Amino acid sequence: MATLTVPQSVPSAAEDCEQLRKAFAGWGTNEALIISILAHRNAAQRKLIQETYSQSYGEDLLKALDKELSSDFERAVLLWTPVPAERDAFLANEATKMLTASNWVIMEIGCTRSSHDLFLVRQAYHARYKKSLEEDVAYHTSGDFRKLLVPLVSAFRYEGPEVNTRLARTEARILHQKISEKAYNDDELIRIVTTRSKPQLNATLNHYNNEFGNAINKDLGNLVILNASILHFILMMGHPFQDLKANPEDEFLKLLRAAIKCLTFPEKYFEKLLRLAINKMGTDEWALTRVVTTRAEVDMQRIKEEYHRRNSGPLDRAISVDTSGDYEKMLLALIGHGNA
Repeated sequence: MATLTVPQSVPSAAEDCEQLRKAFAGWGTNEALIISILAHRNAAQRKLIQETYSQSYGEDLLKALDKELSSDFERAVLLWTPVPAERDAFLANEATKMLTASNWVIMEIGCTRSSHDLFLVRQAYHARYKKSLEEDVAYHTSGDFRKLLVPLVSAFRYEGPEVNTRLARTEARILHQKISEKAYNDDELIRIVTTRSKPQLNATLNHYNNEFGNAINKDLGNLVILNASILHFILMMGHPFQDLKANPEDEFLKLLRAAIKCLTFPEKYFEKLLRLAINKMGTDEWALTRVVTTRAEVDMQRIKEEYHRRNSGPLDRAISVDTSGDYEKMLLALIGHGNA
């Protein structure tokens, strides 16, 4: 369920463009006017506004916003305004760059978008960057990460509800065997995770849980905990900390677990991402902005409910505590906060 609140009577795109133009005029920018328009228009309406603005004023709306805004508020508005496919294409490209590289963002896009939406992302990527998303992901990743991420962003999963119970039981046993052997980069494991429909994968993981007594992510998580315990032991034995590097195996396991969570319970994955982004140690504005802007028109209501259940408090209150100004107002408007 989406949280975006769109007025019952929406002005024409031409009227919205005229108001946006006024918001840019003069010495100061009228940020409140920008929020009142863009944060309360759906993807189709925002697309029409962009097209109309370009036709009316001979200027790209995103470039105009870029000139007028700054900081976290600017990023929130610039991520929110484009249609989802163009936004995801930008995020995916950004995630392949050296200074902003993120296997997690690529994984999110590959796992939490529908087959059709992911196809549109690949098309948008072609149009904007004159190359394919798959080739960029393949070029900028390596080893097990490439083995997992390339098929995730290349997939066109079946979207129907049908489930093959016998296949689910068979593949649950394959998954358990590979994990028992610690062969979590095995071709068969990767094939199941990256190609099966989400209902089929859910059925397989339910069989896994029922037959072997543990959720698959718990079994994968135990491997990470075991490796962390070994690292702790090495440190206790006096091994120089600076000589110990992050174990790529552990990082791959974490990414694999996150992919499975995204494919089966995306609201739980995004709740945890928000919880980690909003904490007493400091705010991860990029993660917070990404989750809010990409999920506001999808499943933000479920994420808010999961956040409240997990943290005994509403998400809007947590955002208000950790953010301020126009950035706070933009985020609150997108998650459906009544006063924003």
